[in-house]
Amino acid sequence: MKSARNKTIDISVDDGREYLDRCVSINRPPLPEDVLDKTILGDCFSVLPLLPKGIADLIIVDPPYNLTKDFHGSTFRETTADKYLGYTESWLSMLEPLLKETGSMYVCCDWKSSIVIGQALAKRFLIQNRITWQREKGRGAVRNWKNSMEDIWFVTKSKDYTFNPDAVKLRRRVIAPYRVAGKPKDWEETAEGNFRNTGASNFWDDISIPYWSMPENTAHPTQKPEKLLAKLILASSDKGDTVLDPFLGSGSTSVTAKKLGRRYIGIEQNPQYCVWAEKRLCDAETNKSIQGFEDGVFWERNAGHRPKSR
Repeated sequence: MKSARNKTIDISVDDGREYLDRCVSINRPPLPEDVLDKTILGDCFSVLPLLPKGIADLIIVDPPYNLTKDFHGSTFRETTADKYLGYTESWLSMLEPLLKETGSMYVCCDWKSSIVIGQALAKRFLIQNRITWQREKGRGAVRNWKNSMEDIWFVTKSKDYTFNPDAVKLRRRVIAPYRVAGKPKDWEETAEGNFRNTGASNFWDDISIPYWSMPENTAHPTQKPEKLLAKLILASSDKGDTVLDPFLGSGSTSVTAKKLGRRYIGIEQNPQYCVWAEKRLCDAETNKSIQGFEDGVFWERNAGHRPKSR
């Protein structure tokens, strides 16, 4: 029995049949309205060639890293760098025509797969930046440094793309406040402490990995936080734009896009993960909150902020 405070979504396929039935399957080119705001149950390598060209304003990709990892019965096995490069180029070639000329794409990776993925991206897209975020989880390693950082490559098709810097400001606590004529200089004095809103950089140390007491948490082994995805979506899309995730997993990209007023298309081949994704999408109908994001700003980790109830 789970603790009452354990909010992890781990319902089985049998118990979550109502959620699985919300997903769609396609075996021929669909109309946009057939896949918008849907979870597509299927292998992205079969689904992507069927989708309408230029359907996505933003693509967020969280592919299997080049590690041996069990995804609830489906195992991705570590391979050589050359074979992983070929694997990466195969899904990139399918995604390229789906992205609008003014679109952006973000690709998640660890330090090892980042080396390969960066090379593949440079052949097809304009590399704008590489974000590194602190993934603080785990107790350590025995024969190496603990891996607590991951990369996200930011690429575009052209020099004409959406970027909203004011939408992704970070609210940090001011340790040594500076005053001019006795008044705060570029910071705000509040009952909770002194804070400053700063522009987002390409290093993020404010992300918390979902854990058992968070409503967004699932039993997926590599789930990305909604807060992380909210930064990508807010920065590189506008309300009403379409966000595509070809490796949806437990649904974080689609859920976050829905909460932020975007359209979404998610592709996932594992029925168990589709159940969790659709359960979270149902929950998002009544709960639009994103942990660590409120009033248009992202709060730094452990800032002492108490989010308002919704």
